[in-house]
Amino acid sequence: MSNPLQQTIEALAKEKGIEPDVVISAIEEAVATASRKYYKTGENLKTRFNMETGQVDLFALKQVVQDVANAAVEISIDEARQMYRELYGDEVADGIELGDEMEFPKPTEVLGRIAAQTAKQVIFQKVREAERENIFTEYNQQIGEVKNATVKRFENGDIIVEVGRIEAVIPRKEQSRAESYNPGDRVRAVIKGVNRSAKGPQIVLSRTDPALLIKLFEQEVPEIYDGTVVIRGAVREAGDRAKVAVFSRERDVDPVGACVGMKGTRVQSIIRELRGEKIDIVEWSEDPIAFVTNALSPAKTQRVQIVDDREHVMEVVVEDKQLSLAIGKKGQNVRLAAKLTGWRIDIKSEEEKRREVEAQFEGLETAADESAATEDVEAGAAAGATAEDGDAEGQDSPLPYELSGVGEKTVRKLVEAGFGSVEAVAGASVEQLSEVSGIGEKTAGKILSAARGEPSVDTPQE
Repeated sequence: MSNPLQQTIEALAKEKGIEPDVVISAIEEAVATASRKYYKTGENLKTRFNMETGQVDLFALKQVVQDVANAAVEISIDEARQMYRELYGDEVADGIELGDEMEFPKPTEVLGRIAAQTAKQVIFQKVREAERENIFTEYNQQIGEVKNATVKRFENGDIIVEVGRIEAVIPRKEQSRAESYNPGDRVRAVIKGVNRSAKGPQIVLSRTDPALLIKLFEQEVPEIYDGTVVIRGAVREAGDRAKVAVFSRERDVDPVGACVGMKGTRVQSIIRELRGEKIDIVEWSEDPIAFVTNALSPAKTQRVQIVDDREHVMEVVVEDKQLSLAIGKKGQNVRLAAKLTGWRIDIKSEEEKRREVEAQFEGLETAADESAATEDVEAGAAAGATAEDGDAEGQDSPLPYELSGVGEKTVRKLVEAGFGSVEAVAGASVEQLSEVSGIGEKTAGKILSAARGEPSVDTPQE
């Protein structure tokens, strides 16, 4: 390219990262648009960039017809042959046939300042569209990749950054609450998506996406990069805590140790990049119980059992002092573990589990006592003809006292054993009450608490 316009086209194409043909096409369309606004003749105007002169030639296209119906776009065959005969001779003129299109040059020097301004706007618009399409095509294939960016400015809580020579945005929802930046700061972020039709920056970056965590591990841990160690899952609550499940394809390689590094150097590098976000690295397992046990790290579990395999519900029992650690701050630890494993985790302390089991046993005992009482009543009814009246009266006679939370049958046993008043019961010992038929040591203790007015948990209903 030798003339100034051609040099300008080449420089613009290089700067915007587009082909020179795109710029030339934009110039041709811009001149055609300006020409239509200027001439307003209804002609079919066409432009063509002249590579030799560096100018844009303007033509009015007319179709050769037998009879002209619209002079703006048609020309008779006789007029066309006569015109060409004068310019190019008989041979060229006789070669014109019906349906041919003829080009009639029109001057562009008369377009004026307004037309030139219109042409300039069209050129910029076309170049911008081509540039945005190139950006979309290039970066849409890089979603999930980490990019180095420089903070430029802030707009309504969003951070506008520069990736190379292209502007990108980190929306407010994709920012970690533990981070703050100033113009000129460098930041690494993962490409979340690319918008084709956005008015602002097309590239959307994220500092909260788990993909960023995965890519940082790939960069810091050679075993992950070469495929020896595989990341099976990663979850984050950006700025607070993250969990990563890793698996080793080689028996001799410890996946957790490889990610942590010597004295924690590898994981510490990632923690610094994420501004102090805590990272739990756990070993992935095909066994869901083992995986959930690992995922609840740093808490230690006592027992883990599957409650509902179909609905993916699991119960975890931990020591009383481990309960708060297992649940985490505002439930964060168990929430991340559930997201990582895909199981709903119900955490209980040993004390809670013990109470639950005791309640279940008490329920079974109550049901058994009620069943036995029902059988006694039925047996008594069947043998009513031979039963003594005094026995029947004894079963139906009113009780001399009541104990809160203690069933009538139990109170009757106490009365029959000689404990005829609440004071008598309250003055007895657990061992004495346990000697009564059908009353165990534990039940005796609860009866004693009720008689003395002391608080008791799960007082039996009999």
